[in-house]
Amino acid sequence: MSRNDTAHDETAEESDASDRDDHRNPEVGDPAGEPAQPVDDDGSVSSGSVSRRSFLEGLGVASVLGIGGASATDDSLFEMDGLQTVGDPIGDYPYRDWEDLYREEWDWDSVSRSTHSVNCTGSCSWNVYVKNGQVWREEQAGDYPRFDESLPDPNPRGCQKGACYTDYVNADQRIKHPLKRVGERGEGKWKRISWDEALTEIAEHVVDEVQDGRYDAISGFTPIPAMSPVSFASGSRLINLLGGVSHSFYDWYSDLPPGQPITWGTQTDNAESADWYNADYIIAWGSNINVTRIPDAKYFLDAGYNGTKRVGVFTDYSQTAIHTDEWVSPEPGTDTALALGMAQTIVDEGLHDEAHLKEQTDMPLLVRQDTGKFLRASEVPAVNTDADRPEWMLLMADSDGQLREAPGSLGERDGQKDYSKSIELDFDPQLDAEQTVHTTDGSVRVRTVWNELRDELAQYDPETVHEETGVGTETYQRVAREFAEVDKAKIIQGKGVNDWYHNDLGNRAIQLLVTLTGNLGRQGTGLDHYVGQEKIWTFHGWKTLSFPTGKVRGVPTTLWTYYHAGILDNTDEDTAEKIRESIDKDWMPVYPEERSDGSRPDPSTMFVWRGNYFNQAKGNVAVEDELWPKLDLVVDINFRMDSTAMYSDIVLPTASHYEKHDLSMTDMHTYVHPFTPAVEPLGESKTDWQIFRELAAKIQEVATERGVEPIDDRKFDREIDLTTIYDDYVRDWASGEEDALAEDRAACEYILEHSEESNPADSDEQITFADTVEEPKRLLESGDHWTSDIEEGEAYTPWKDFVQDKNPWPTATGRQQYYIDHDWFLELGEQLPTHKEGPTNTGGDYPMEYNTPHGRWSIHSTWRDSEKLLRLQRGEPVVYLHPEDAAERGIEDGDTVEVFNDLAEVELQAKLYPSSQRGTARMYFAWERFQFPGDTDFNSLVPMYMKPTQLVQYPEDTGEHLYFFPNYWGPTGVNSDVRVDVRKQGGTNE
Repeated sequence: MSRNDTAHDETAEESDASDRDDHRNPEVGDPAGEPAQPVDDDGSVSSGSVSRRSFLEGLGVASVLGIGGASATDDSLFEMDGLQTVGDPIGDYPYRDWEDLYREEWDWDSVSRSTHSVNCTGSCSWNVYVKNGQVWREEQAGDYPRFDESLPDPNPRGCQKGACYTDYVNADQRIKHPLKRVGERGEGKWKRISWDEALTEIAEHVVDEVQDGRYDAISGFTPIPAMSPVSFASGSRLINLLGGVSHSFYDWYSDLPPGQPITWGTQTDNAESADWYNADYIIAWGSNINVTRIPDAKYFLDAGYNGTKRVGVFTDYSQTAIHTDEWVSPEPGTDTALALGMAQTIVDEGLHDEAHLKEQTDMPLLVRQDTGKFLRASEVPAVNTDADRPEWMLLMADSDGQLREAPGSLGERDGQKDYSKSIELDFDPQLDAEQTVHTTDGSVRVRTVWNELRDELAQYDPETVHEETGVGTETYQRVAREFAEVDKAKIIQGKGVNDWYHNDLGNRAIQLLVTLTGNLGRQGTGLDHYVGQEKIWTFHGWKTLSFPTGKVRGVPTTLWTYYHAGILDNTDEDTAEKIRESIDKDWMPVYPEERSDGSRPDPSTMFVWRGNYFNQAKGNVAVEDELWPKLDLVVDINFRMDSTAMYSDIVLPTASHYEKHDLSMTDMHTYVHPFTPAVEPLGESKTDWQIFRELAAKIQEVATERGVEPIDDRKFDREIDLTTIYDDYVRDWASGEEDALAEDRAACEYILEHSEESNPADSDEQITFADTVEEPKRLLESGDHWTSDIEEGEAYTPWKDFVQDKNPWPTATGRQQYYIDHDWFLELGEQLPTHKEGPTNTGGDYPMEYNTPHGRWSIHSTWRDSEKLLRLQRGEPVVYLHPEDAAERGIEDGDTVEVFNDLAEVELQAKLYPSSQRGTARMYFAWERFQFPGDTDFNSLVPMYMKPTQLVQYPEDTGEHLYFFPNYWGPTGVNSDVRVDVRKQGGTNE
């Protein structure tokens, strides 16, 4: 706690930030957390009132004796005459004035509906109670309408973090006034400035950058639109009008499972969590549901009472593992080997779904043995094709060995997603086929993907899998059999697999299990991956609000960060060369873009809102040393002083979640509900929408005074006109109505009105903002970025468009694609899922693995500075060590230790964790930088590196399958594959 307090003191050094606005606090509560005392009209404390503190003091000895009362000296309150019969407990109950204390504590003046986070898949609706102008408490709303009586009640939703959000509303770390840095970045020295001063300084800088053609040096970073799309759009809308750069986030956080776009050609799609209850068998694979999915854990737990078998795959005996029927514990980083071993068992014992594999997957497709590429119709003279692109018309062999075109291949489709075609087969393709084909290159031996896969799986015999993973041979084979033999099986995969360098291989191997068994496209089946709030239901309304020009400079944040932080000089030459090639071929964009003279400017300007970019920066030593000095202006829009705010130049105070209008939704359920302002923003805070709207007005004012002419956009056919940027910001571009979007609530209505999910084109039904305030509303339809319909009386389950309706999957093959014949995949031997060891000695040659999983007591860094939640743990950063690892190093529980490698050393407290495997140093992530004694944090130990296969475009020339799109495909940040050691503070490296 002292570290938090120190950081706050530094922040307040010149800003007087510790003041509270008394006009907002007509009843001033006790600093220790006591409720406010009633006041008379003149502001004095009512003489007849009993404060909570005096009541508790009076309780004193009496409470120890088990006697109730308001004062130890009031004998009448302690008379015990035995039990008295009360005929009418309401009419006959004696009035005792001291009980008013309790009655008043649960009294309120108004109730508003809101929620708590911008980066949580929970999306829980809460009621916020206000008394005397102050938020008094919050309570789970409990009024989600049920859509299926056979499933557990969706009510209530919530967790301990949301339950204490009241503490944030008037917290010491709230930013109440615009602040300007007067010391070094991160030093915590600030000067309070006016809104006009802040906006003018920012506007003048922005106008300079745009006028000089450096608009693509202006970046905007904010995560996850679903959990407050209006606040997301507030800054993205202005960045888009300026010609600036919008950053991805899902991949940067290492939340994106890259195996899903590789195999299924779509951004992550999941069943809503209620569907867990429909499964006969669930594997929780690295998804610590009871910690990171608290509002939804009930479906997992209740499924057990419904007869569902639940298996947990965790390296540690986690809080979810203890509630499973069986716990499987592979060695860290060996999930791929375990999954492939299970797949080998399923295939070897004939437990696979042959019909599903033939129709829905690439397994019957033929592969050339000379090049490793798919056999195409354009290469075989005997195949007469009328496909527009015969080079992407792929071939199968029917039961007679005749070559047949695979329906739904990219060669006959119009783009990635084309439902005018079908993958339904009118012939029976062979899975096990191998033959010689006469091609334009001569005779070529070909065989099916299925045979290629069987050869790969043959390497994962029981002895090999056991040696690699440490899991018993009988155990994992039995789990594989059980999974394959039930009617409805499901995998819930967590972020842990994504943290590793070979995350794409791990994803693909685990996905293979549901594909082999045909567990897709039906209730109770599938692979669900709920990390990072990846998709938003009301997509079209959010997209057009966020990016009104329709011309977007999007950038993969991992590549942008590492590129400008010097990764080309600090990685192996092969990776560096592939990064250059990907950029040169425009597979992956980097901004600012290269100029006609071959030069590339540095980024100059960074806006961060609703996120904590600096705290989340992998390789943050290089980010601080190399990237941050290139930025001339860093602006953070924030309601609290976090690590990014501490390293910014100007900090603007934004409204908290109880002080604004917005929307909230998640792929873990199919409802939409709102934020509404329970109280006015604290101090001089403004909502995100108001802040960026007023900044747009100031930019327009400065540009008009200077007489700035419109600038031609180098990339897009448009002009950037700063003299109309405010007018463009508040204009409804869909209707043309001026000033229609001046207010946050109007922006909420715009999203709902312009989204298929809330305003279906073929229906008179529509969800309005007022409807969501009344109660959470189940969405009416699913837009075309989802893969199933929302059906009455059914939990949403993905992939029905493909499995049931036979539409082509949005992959190059039109099927679930496990074979990737891109040159880089072939070169690296990853055309099929395979197990590989990760990079060695990342961080140095040290004996321990280092990982940073999500924790129970925060959502990323939000709530890491909450006193209430810190009291439920150790109150400071902690590293979890196996007792034997600790004993070898002379470390006892509670010791101050240093976790170190070649990059940095981080000081924190040791906690012995017998549930861990040996050789792992585990630090639950997102502690703020100022909570550590030195100038380091949990990411200081993590180097910069990314995997070349995630830089590709596929097909290489057109990219319909894999192409950069923010939060769909791009290189991921990597947190694991890092080596460290631990020593007691003051010890040596030996």
